[in-house]
Amino acid sequence: MLIDTHTHIYVDAFDEDRDEAIARALAAGVSHMILPAIDSETTAIMHQVKRNYPDHVHLMMGLHPTHVGLNLEEELAHVKEQLDAHSFVAVGEIGMDLYRDKTYETQQQEAFARQINWAFEADLPIVIHCREAFAPIFEVLEGINDARLRGVFHCFSGTKVDAQRALDLNFFLGIGGVVTFKNGKINRFLADFPKEKMLLETDSPYLAPTPYRGKRNESAYLPIVANKMAELFGITPIEIARITSKNAQQLFDLS
Repeated sequence: MLIDTHTHIYVDAFDEDRDEAIARALAAGVSHMILPAIDSETTAIMHQVKRNYPDHVHLMMGLHPTHVGLNLEEELAHVKEQLDAHSFVAVGEIGMDLYRDKTYETQQQEAFARQINWAFEADLPIVIHCREAFAPIFEVLEGINDARLRGVFHCFSGTKVDAQRALDLNFFLGIGGVVTFKNGKINRFLADFPKEKMLLETDSPYLAPTPYRGKRNESAYLPIVANKMAELFGITPIEIARITSKNAQQLFDLS
């Protein structure tokens, strides 16, 4: 059994074959798929996918940092309404993304901090999107002195020092297709950290693993990531599947 802890199966890239993609994932041994939120425009389709696959799909709720803009208060109000009205396994994906645009850097950091507080109120983990933003994200996290802080750095692509700081703050590392890239870098040091702090993910339809790099990613490719992780840690794919699935079940309280 494998758990894809981060898949955007609800986006329009899957509009033509969403059911088939989910069927392929299940056939590949991916028994659970966790869907991160983006913004208010995608909430309805996320709930629809959950209704269609209640035993296999789990939802997060949050505002993606690249969707922080002039309508920030409206979007955050939507997140809070959803958290109050429905059951979710995490607040996410939230965080900061300064890769292409720093216009709303301050607002991104503010939205991140506010949603962390909502996660505390709901007793949920957080799922962090961090792109070119480790410094301001750690500034927020390390400024919080609260034992309830927990979650995952999704699609982790930082340095070994970043990884240690994340683990010190009670976070898991979400590992996806990047670990299979020749220039991915994280494969040089991941095995220096406990496999009990690793989660598997695809971030589909993005970041497909080698040999599908550049093509649409999907949850059925998760075994490729698991095989690479098993190679790095010197254990069998079955063992890495068991360990990472146990990690995911504990963090997200999956039933």
